Amino acid sequence: QVQLVESGGGLVQAGGSLRLFCVASGSIFSINTMCWYRQAPGKQRELVATCSHAGITNYADSVEGRFTISRDNGKNTVYLSMNSLKPEDTAVYYCNLHDAWSEYDYWGQGTQVTVSS
Repeated sequence: QVQLVESGGGLVQAGGSLRLFCVASGSIFSINTMCWYRQAPGKQRELVATCSHAGITNYADSVEGRFTISRDNGKNTVYLSMNSLKPEDTAVYYCNLHDAWSEYDYWGQGTQVTVSS
């Protein structure tokens, strides 16, 4: 079993920055991909960024150039640095860990990010 705990969300003005943290604990297989998703009110959950165990990253077009995902495998932690935030970035942000061995997806409880205009 794997537990994911996110933190770092909050209220920020448009143009501002936030950094999200997600710490994984439990039975973590070494080969995994960690991702950030978000879900805005009334919308489906969408993929924001992914980071493989080897550090290969991918981003949604809407955040490319503004957000940076990174991870520290020694600390089982993934980060999401968000710059030039826009009101449309307002959402609950969820951390996800995809276990390459079991093909199972683990989710955190989410952290709220609110960007005021």
